[in-house]
Amino acid sequence: MPYPNDPVSAPAAPAASRGGRPRDERREREILAVVGSLLAESGYDGVSFEEVARRAGASKATLYRRWKTRREMVIAALKAGPARREGPDEIDTGSLRGDLLALCRRLDRSMRSGDNHTALLLLQAGLEDPDLCEEIERAVGPTGARLPAAVIEAAVRRGELPEGADPFPYEEVAGSVLLLRRLNGLRADTPYLEALIDSVLIPALRATTGSRRTTMPAGIFSGHPATQPTSVLEEAP
Repeated sequence: MPYPNDPVSAPAAPAASRGGRPRDERREREILAVVGSLLAESGYDGVSFEEVARRAGASKATLYRRWKTRREMVIAALKAGPARREGPDEIDTGSLRGDLLALCRRLDRSMRSGDNHTALLLLQAGLEDPDLCEEIERAVGPTGARLPAAVIEAAVRRGELPEGADPFPYEEVAGSVLLLRRLNGLRADTPYLEALIDSVLIPALRATTGSRRTTMPAGIFSGHPATQPTSVLEEAP
């Protein structure tokens, strides 16, 4: 079930005066580490201002001065942890193959930089909370779970993909197989990623325009996929 939407804004906190204390970056890192621990233990639904404040030994007013909503606080924790990057956010290697390899490597690094539960949060956000997934991609930059429109557009200009190529094959397959390998302790080294890209991802991306479908279905890690009731799943052959 999708998570309830966070409130647009938190209860108003007293405005800090210009002469107030400077922001304590070390203290912020400690608080975000607590948020990361809660994500690992209970997922997105287990994070609340009350619990973070209790575990961090901070007041809720302190948290609200930094982040207006739970979503903002979670994204800050992801940027400081699993989604942290030193290089540029943009993916532009000059070729579709290179871009896909960079995206897969970025996604694999993000998953392996944290524990299994945080990796699941990053990948399942598209299914459990599409709005959170979109916000993560916007605020953190491409995570590798999605295929950016800019990558497709560049590949079309270079003649590597036909006009109208759909990201569905990448977004349905790449995250799924990398997550499966992550959870089973299997490596996703360069030879594996290159084989995945050459034999599965690029041919599938090229085939989307030749499909009889006019619109591809929503993938697990993109769009707003509809879930089936448990009873329907149990009755399926």
